[in-house]
Amino acid sequence: MKDQLEKIKQEALSRIEASDALEKLNDIKVAYLGKKGELTTVLKSLKDVSPEDRPKIGQMVNDVRALLEEKLEETMTSLMRKAREEQMKKEVIDVTLPAKRNHAGHTHPNTIALEEVERIFVGMGYEVMEGPEVEYDAYNFEKLNIPKNHPARDEQDTFYISENIVLRSQTSPVQIRAMETGKLPIRMLAPGRVFRSDEVDATHSPSFHQIEGLVIDKNITFADLKGTLAEFARELFGPETKVKFRPHHFPFTEPSAEVDVTCFKCGGSGCRFCKGSGWIEILGCGMVHPNVLSMSGIDPNEYSGFAFGVGLERIALLKYEIDDMRLLYENDIRFLKQF
Repeated sequence: MKDQLEKIKQEALSRIEASDALEKLNDIKVAYLGKKGELTTVLKSLKDVSPEDRPKIGQMVNDVRALLEEKLEETMTSLMRKAREEQMKKEVIDVTLPAKRNHAGHTHPNTIALEEVERIFVGMGYEVMEGPEVEYDAYNFEKLNIPKNHPARDEQDTFYISENIVLRSQTSPVQIRAMETGKLPIRMLAPGRVFRSDEVDATHSPSFHQIEGLVIDKNITFADLKGTLAEFARELFGPETKVKFRPHHFPFTEPSAEVDVTCFKCGGSGCRFCKGSGWIEILGCGMVHPNVLSMSGIDPNEYSGFAFGVGLERIALLKYEIDDMRLLYENDIRFLKQF
């Protein structure tokens, strides 16, 4: 038994010294110290040894086990250290190489324009409200004084999901929903995406953004509307900006008007940007039609109000002198990084 233990010890030590990989050490550990290892087999055979020799043989087995475990641990530590040193040599950083640039994004020009418009109106006491892009026909048209077969529907031809559900062609439905709550007075701004059946070109898109405002209170007049939009124009385009109101027709307002501002490039003297007129059209507006107030549960004899709407893309195109609306949606980094 003694000779067998000595042979096992020498063979194991020899294999441990020759090992050059952690996997091999694990195989050696299993072969000699595992449940079916050679030392375990020797221990199981102690029952065949005479009682007086068992303690001596048992001690010898334990000494060999302890020695092999110590050698295995030492060799494993050495191999792990060498592997780590090799890895560090391979992963060394050359500090003389140029650093990788972090290409951080930034705000889209549409968002920049929207945040500026919101800042102006929030400063006047307006609340920013949102509504669904998929809307009922009743909110998108009928409650805005545009019944079925009304010619104004042709100008706002949109996408129908069903007979009574559409993709909204304006953010005015948000105004109707606000009026129906019955919480008066109202001073609100409704920005959002809208949809119309338009061909894509430099100034049109089937999907674009609109910002609409609404004020409902007692004794609201057209003078309040003019003063509000004049202040908005001065804040957005500069303190010298003037506004001009031209009569127009919108089914949901009466009277209605288109609003022009003096060209911020030439100051109104006429240039290529304003096509020589000195004026640039920016939005439509008017006093809320009494029928719209009535359909929303508001007494037109007690309350009045005004509404206005402006295309967000139009504001961005004018403010940043962009000549093609499609540039805002093409995600060309060469264009977007200018902002």
